[in-house]
Amino acid sequence: MTKRISINGRDIGHGCAPYIIAEMSANHNGDLNAALRIIEEAKHAGADAIKIQTYRPDTITLKSELPDFQITDGLWAGRTLYDLYEWAHTPWEWHKPLFEHARKHDITIFSSPFDNTAVDLLEDLNAPAYKIASFEAVDLSLIKYVARTGKPMIISTGMADAEEIQEAIEAAREGGCNELAILHCVSGYPAPAADYNLRTIPDMMQRFGLVTGLSDHTLDNTTAIASVVLGASIIEKHFTLDRDGGGADDSFSLEPLELAELCRDSKTAWSALGKIDYGRKSSEQGSVRFRRSLYFVKNLKAGDVVTPDKVRSVRPGFGVEPKYIDMVIGATVSCDVLKNTPVTLDKLNLR
Repeated sequence: MTKRISINGRDIGHGCAPYIIAEMSANHNGDLNAALRIIEEAKHAGADAIKIQTYRPDTITLKSELPDFQITDGLWAGRTLYDLYEWAHTPWEWHKPLFEHARKHDITIFSSPFDNTAVDLLEDLNAPAYKIASFEAVDLSLIKYVARTGKPMIISTGMADAEEIQEAIEAAREGGCNELAILHCVSGYPAPAADYNLRTIPDMMQRFGLVTGLSDHTLDNTTAIASVVLGASIIEKHFTLDRDGGGADDSFSLEPLELAELCRDSKTAWSALGKIDYGRKSSEQGSVRFRRSLYFVKNLKAGDVVTPDKVRSVRPGFGVEPKYIDMVIGATVSCDVLKNTPVTLDKLNLR
């Protein structure tokens, strides 16, 4: 099993806090300054990386009005694929300033390429990793081309069945990818939490033997945080400055405060997992004295027999443990004792 990969020196996987990717996607809404602000806000929120998408409408689809290319339902109903991607794409001339801005603000930036020319552009910018989008997980030639860069690769698996996921993994390996991760994903925009079937994540980890995470298109953070408990090492969420901004992906994206909460709460969930440990924890030390123990509830003289009405199991815990009650009953006291004082072994003549 591949337990870890590394992107820009940050280890991801077994024993590491979740790696949080803020997906910019189309949320710049055609404004370079907005894109630059999204990078800054992602860093401020605590994300590990900002991810963009690298395509032009002509590299991802055909300019056609035929029915095959019409979007008839969902958020983008009424548009053609070409119109959607013309609206949503990140101009290639923005890539260099975006990469420079991210590096200036010390946050990792990488992209999802959608054809070989996009990979070439990203290589010129020294992208540290690549993400294969769910819709491209069946494009084995693209996966192999990305793999030949030798960079870490993350493959999103929305819509892919187990066989298709295996084929994508094999293509990445054939291309020479040594650091590979996969993301459980539901390609609905937005997707209901009930569709996520998060129990799939530990099965994916076992079945494919890879670092596994979640690409989450639900409207809040609950699903993502729950995934950490099941072993997700990566969380990707769409990120925007304003959910009401009117852009292609704004309506199902997190705003800055919500991203900050995701970064905080997912790491808290991971920290809470800890290890298998039945021992007393450091935070419990002060509480031990308030556990139950045996106390005398009547005054006794030396030599008196301890009968059931003379001791009780009560809080606090300065006496012997309640499990010794049968040993204490019937013993004699070795000295005078006062009521409301703990039963201790030095006060007893045990049978």
